[in-house]
Amino acid sequence: MADKWLVLKQETGDILVTPSNVQRINNETEPNKNQKMLKKSHQDQNLFACKICDKTFSYNSNLTKHMRSHSGEKSYSCKTSRKSSDPDFTTHKGKNNLTTHMRIHTGKKAFSCVTCGKKFRNKAHLISHMRIHTGEKPFTCMTCGKSFTQIGHVGAHMKSHTGEKPFTCVTCGKQFREKRGLISHMRSHTGEKPFSCGTCQKSFFTKDGLSCHKRIHKGEKPFSCKSCEKTFTTKSCLASHMMTHTDEKPFSCGTCGKGLSSRSHFTYHMKTHTGEKPFTCCTCGKSFIQKSHLATHMKDHTGEKLFTCGICGKGFSLRRCLTIHMRTHTGEKPFTCGTCGKGFSTKDGLNSHMRIHTGEKPFSCKWCEKSFTNKTNLTFHMRSHTGEKPFSCTTCGKSFRVRSSLTIHIRTHTGENSKEKCINIHAAEAFRLKKREHL
Repeated sequence: MADKWLVLKQETGDILVTPSNVQRINNETEPNKNQKMLKKSHQDQNLFACKICDKTFSYNSNLTKHMRSHSGEKSYSCKTSRKSSDPDFTTHKGKNNLTTHMRIHTGKKAFSCVTCGKKFRNKAHLISHMRIHTGEKPFTCMTCGKSFTQIGHVGAHMKSHTGEKPFTCVTCGKQFREKRGLISHMRSHTGEKPFSCGTCQKSFFTKDGLSCHKRIHKGEKPFSCKSCEKTFTTKSCLASHMMTHTDEKPFSCGTCGKGLSSRSHFTYHMKTHTGEKPFTCCTCGKSFIQKSHLATHMKDHTGEKLFTCGICGKGFSLRRCLTIHMRTHTGEKPFTCGTCGKGFSTKDGLNSHMRIHTGEKPFSCKWCEKSFTNKTNLTFHMRSHTGEKPFSCTTCGKSFRVRSSLTIHIRTHTGENSKEKCINIHAAEAFRLKKREHL
């Protein structure tokens, strides 16, 4: 068969390649290395254009792949996921996408970070991860100048400027900027928690939620405050903490004008006005504003106390309760009144104290309209109307309105105090209760 001229058609004209640049294999022509280099030199001249969006490509194969983004065609099927009930995970647009997807089933993570050893299923995720170590943020928002590690994050961020929220929940109508936000939200309706902790079996709606939780077991707190060196498990907790130094309160209540440092605090505060308590205990019927409050309350029924004081052995259902308790041993009072300098072991204690200076008494009795500086004093006062005495002596059955009165009474059985001392204690307790009623 006679040699033929190989003609490459370019926008600049005809380029002729001599037969010496062509190798014959089984009567078929295949370009050799020189021809490939020539073809590569013309890649910048995009020859293949998409008729839908006018995007151009150097290779017809790239155009073919691109066209699938318009048609929705997914030519590569995963035989493993095909058994799944979710069709979105069965087919893929490209062979590389299928190869990456298959690593989900095999667990293979071929790309490792040389800095921290973390492994990834594909190279793109490793490159993105490396920017955490280098601090590189190559993608910048042209509107506000904020930079990001991934170009996808810029796209999501831009919607915060435009207000665009294209993904809508069909159940409650809530809208989201990103599809993954909608997917996570839908689990709040279905109750699905697909991410489980291997240590305590606790489940989470999102992978990020699980990752943050695992830090509790490891004791890992990677986010540090530059002002006081306090550390946190999540970046959002650090951001909320930083506002305690700047006194920034960007969320304002339209009802009472109170400023809040975070959106979650604002949402919680608004429920104090509406009286909304959507989380109800299935054992006693008591309702709560927050789900975490219900979880804490449930431990009163189960008697679960995971956190124990190493000094006195007292158990607590929450870590923060143990932290506060430890201050009774150390004498630490990290919260100080800016007016009189008095110190307190808890922030709630300081807030309650500040009302003495301001004269504010936001907690009112619905029967006699008496007001109090804190909710605890109101609770004590309410028992004078209801006659409730929830603290009972296991020895004689006598009941009391407050726990401290029961503690003093028990000493009459144990003989811990002399009669004279006991009378003095009772007098002091009576004075303290009377003082509470006037606050």
